[in-house]
Amino acid sequence: MKKKSIKSREQETKWEEKVVQVKRVTKVVKGGKKLSFRAILVVGNEKGQIGVGVGKASDVIGAVKKGVSDAKKHIINVPLTKSYSIPHPIEGISGAAKIILRPSAIGSGVIAGGSIRTVLELAGVKNILAKQLRSNNTLNNARAVLNALSKLRTFNNTAKNRDIHIEQMYKM
Repeated sequence: MKKKSIKSREQETKWEEKVVQVKRVTKVVKGGKKLSFRAILVVGNEKGQIGVGVGKASDVIGAVKKGVSDAKKHIINVPLTKSYSIPHPIEGISGAAKIILRPSAIGSGVIAGGSIRTVLELAGVKNILAKQLRSNNTLNNARAVLNALSKLRTFNNTAKNRDIHIEQMYKM
C-alpha cells in the first residue's frame, strides 16, 4: 500500500533529470582492464525538492538509470523565499569541496558554475550567488550544494524548534 502512494506522489510532481557528467572509468583486474561508465545525475522538480545520484554500469544507459534511482533516494526539501532565493547565507562541505551560497536580489539570476548551477536551477532557486572553493571535483561540489541546502532553516522552523512564537524571534 505504501509503495503505491509513493509512486502516485512521484507521478504528481514532474521530475526533471539532468546528466551532469558521464565518465569512462576502468578497473584493473586479473585479465586486464574492465571498462565501465559513471554517470552523475541531478533530479529536481523546481519547487524545492532536489537529489543528486551516481550510477555505474557497463553501458551509459544503465549508468544513467541507476543514477536516477539513486538521486530519487536522496531527495531533500529546500526552503525557498518569495523571491525564489535562500533564507540566509550558508556553507556546505563534501570531501575537499566547499561551497558558499548567498541569497541575491531579485533579477540577479543564478550566479554559479558547473554542477552547482545545475543543482540550484533544478531545486527552483532563481536568485543566488554561489562560490566554489578548494576542489573542482564535480560530484563533491554537487554533494556540497546538497549539504548546504539541507542545512537551511526558516524563521518558522527555528521558532518551532525553540518552542516560541515567531514574533519573539523578530524581537531577538
